[in-house]
Amino acid sequence: MVRAYILMTLEPGKAMEVVKRMRKEAGVTQVDAITGEYDAIAQIQAKDVKGIGTLIVERLQGFSGVLRTITCLAVE
Repeated sequence: MVRAYILMTLEPGKAMEVVKRMRKEAGVTQVDAITGEYDAIAQIQAKDVKGIGTLIVERLQGFSGVLRTITCLAVE
């Protein structure tokens, strides 16, 4: 399995709504609203890097309220 962390910039006032919806997505193992430069962080997993890309591009980036994502692949 491949893991990644997704840092997200969200529309103002949408963080809790997006986090609650995202927690129900297959492949999302954890998601939290956070403080700082980004509004939320998600830990995701898939069987390979292509699966990570598909999850991000086809599902997470399509969530209403998600403006921008930064993907950090786990290396260990």
